[in-house]
Amino acid sequence: MSVPSSSEKMSPVELRATIGLAGVYGLRMLGLFIILPVFAFYAEDLPGGNNYTLIGIALGAYGLTQAILQIPFGWLSDRIGRKPVIYLGLILFAIGSLIAAVAIDIYWVIWGRIIQGAGAISAAVMALAADLTREEHRTKAMATIGMTIGTVFAISLIAAPILNQWIGVPGIFAMTGVLALLAMVVVKKIVPDPQISRFHSDTEASVASFASVLRDTQLLRLNYGIFALHATLMALWLVVPLTLRQAGMAANDHWQIYFPVLFLSIVLIIPAIIYSEKKAKLKFVFIAAIAILAAGQVLLAITSDSVWGTAGALLVFFTAFNLLEASLPSLISKIAPVGAKGTAIGIYSSTQFMGAFAGAAVGGYLFSAFGSDALYAFCGSLVLIWLILALTMKAPAAVRSKMYHVQEMDLNKSRELSRQLAAIPGVYEALVLVNEGVAYLKVDMRGFDEEEVIRLLGEET
Repeated sequence: MSVPSSSEKMSPVELRATIGLAGVYGLRMLGLFIILPVFAFYAEDLPGGNNYTLIGIALGAYGLTQAILQIPFGWLSDRIGRKPVIYLGLILFAIGSLIAAVAIDIYWVIWGRIIQGAGAISAAVMALAADLTREEHRTKAMATIGMTIGTVFAISLIAAPILNQWIGVPGIFAMTGVLALLAMVVVKKIVPDPQISRFHSDTEASVASFASVLRDTQLLRLNYGIFALHATLMALWLVVPLTLRQAGMAANDHWQIYFPVLFLSIVLIIPAIIYSEKKAKLKFVFIAAIAILAAGQVLLAITSDSVWGTAGALLVFFTAFNLLEASLPSLISKIAPVGAKGTAIGIYSSTQFMGAFAGAAVGGYLFSAFGSDALYAFCGSLVLIWLILALTMKAPAAVRSKMYHVQEMDLNKSRELSRQLAAIPGVYEALVLVNEGVAYLKVDMRGFDEEEVIRLLGEET
């Protein structure tokens, strides 16, 4: 058996699949994010929009259905095919967007957002990407698709105030519905059809792995972290736009704050990411980022009467937010067992969306009933609990994941091969899954004996 070199380039089919699916994923996330900076203003003029509890529910409602349906949609794609599930999700998203666009009151917007979230295609997209990429390129494909989230979020914050000035929030909803329909064309015309669809442990959740993942206290710490991070983010979108307006900045000019803040925050986190990976200081940088996130909450609370003060506080907040958003998936990958990585990521992702819903709904209630100080106290409490949990977290090993194709073999031979691979210097964990035709390895970032890995795999031809 020939084991492909990790330096080999992606094939044209793999590139088409990766770029096409990243575009589909990005278009869908754009529709969820783009109303965040402007929705509070729009809702004020809707019947029922004077109730910030309802505004919060409308902002975060997509997260509830997304959290509930994401993993089941992934399982459904194993049974009826990836593309049919993606088409179904995009149709639901388009329907939800159009309902929100023609909404006559806040309740119709809530229903629209619920249906938007019901188009939970994330797991199916990742599974299709796994079907269409070889093992040695799958990590690059997943990283490319994952990066679209951060990119689309940044675009949303900058574009939303400008689009609001041109077409209003109903127009933005209608636009995202049309984009969802166009995404179906991308899936049909650009994304290749897989020759074989099979379960992939690195991208899909397995029922058999749920119990072990949910019992892992290190993974539970990270799940709480992503819950708190996105709960805090969504809660803040109820008050930050209003703060800037009350400080004297017109709503349509808010992009002038968001653009430099996001750009500088991304520049600032690059040295931290390099330092944490190269020096194996991931836990130190991680804890520091949580502490900075807490400081950002305090600064937002005490600078609410100043545009420049709020801008500075947002820079602190988003620097920490972006660093944590980049670090958490890496930590999940390092800590999760090699055979349950997809399950760990699925639970983590669902928890993230549940955090978005809880943060917006609870934040809206607190803001409505007790004012902005209560909302900031809620966010600060979530982050402080996270800081305590992170301080007691074990420092993750300096490892990365590798995958290799394996030929058919019986179960006993696969177990023996797993044992032999795990005994190779620099290999922390190894698992050969004959039903997937893959050997999953967790290896030392400083290097491992890859020639011995290739030799052992070659002996099984």
